[in-house]
Amino acid sequence: MAIQNRYEFLYYVACTNANPNGDPDLGNAPRIDPQTMRGYITDVATKRRIRNYVETAYGNMPGMSLIIQQGTNINRHIASAKRDAGVEECAKTKEAIYKGRQKACEMFYDVRAFGAVMSTGPNAGQVRGPVQITFGKSIDPILPLDISITRMAIADNIKDGKVDDYKADEEKREADSLRTMGRKQLIPFGLYEVRGFISANLAQETGFDEDDLKILFEAILNMYEHDHSASKGEMSVVSPLILFKHVGTDTDPQQRIRQAKLGCAPAHKLFELVSVSKKPEVEVPRSYRDYDAAIDLRQIPTGVEVGFQTYKGITWGTLPEEENWFHAFV
Repeated sequence: MAIQNRYEFLYYVACTNANPNGDPDLGNAPRIDPQTMRGYITDVATKRRIRNYVETAYGNMPGMSLIIQQGTNINRHIASAKRDAGVEECAKTKEAIYKGRQKACEMFYDVRAFGAVMSTGPNAGQVRGPVQITFGKSIDPILPLDISITRMAIADNIKDGKVDDYKADEEKREADSLRTMGRKQLIPFGLYEVRGFISANLAQETGFDEDDLKILFEAILNMYEHDHSASKGEMSVVSPLILFKHVGTDTDPQQRIRQAKLGCAPAHKLFELVSVSKKPEVEVPRSYRDYDAAIDLRQIPTGVEVGFQTYKGITWGTLPEEENWFHAFV
């Protein structure tokens, strides 16, 4: 059964001496808002890392394939879904498109979660996903750096490209000509807030269920742990996943279910209850521990529950034991 509750969530990502999300149009420089100098991480970058974790942890399980995979043609996966649905792969009838769409939701986790445009090629229509994630924004301005590095080897091409030709070329060249310069783009530190929304109504259309929800939360907490690279060596989700679950208030069970799906408070009002700010004595933050975090549980609207998802599970209605819930993983 698809999930029966609407959710909002947010979490915080710390980036230290790394490039959180490069812009290919600007030489892969970290993305920034030019007016405020605050950094951001695109929703596409976040979803890519969620997909990577799901593929690593669950990729061999039924229904956990991904329609968006590196180095593949999406149309092949669309055709595969239509074939498995028992319809002609190139059929464009409403029935064929509908069955292909249904089968794609069953087969691909990212279609159930994020939706997909599958009207290309074989055509299985479009799916609006229940899970939507915003651009992550840094709490404070960031400082993009462009650093020169020395590469102790070159990659010049030689005609024919035989081993002996490369050796002969190396022997006749000066040592300095066998190394080159390169560049790295990074920021010294940035703390990013990322917000998300989960629609119970759209989940009915894709079949996004409670198991899918648990996997989503697990993937968010772990996605950077399996994505370390030269450019993202020190990136981590450093807070619990803060959840707002709409449960309803009505005494009538059917009406309460309806309220839980539609929600009991505007999302922006819930996000405003969370406050993260630089500690007064800190001039230039270089760690998530340089920030104070707070949430006023007294202002939570009726019909909404607050949860804190950590590696140990979810606690509802109370703050983690640590006074500063950034430390809840410790």
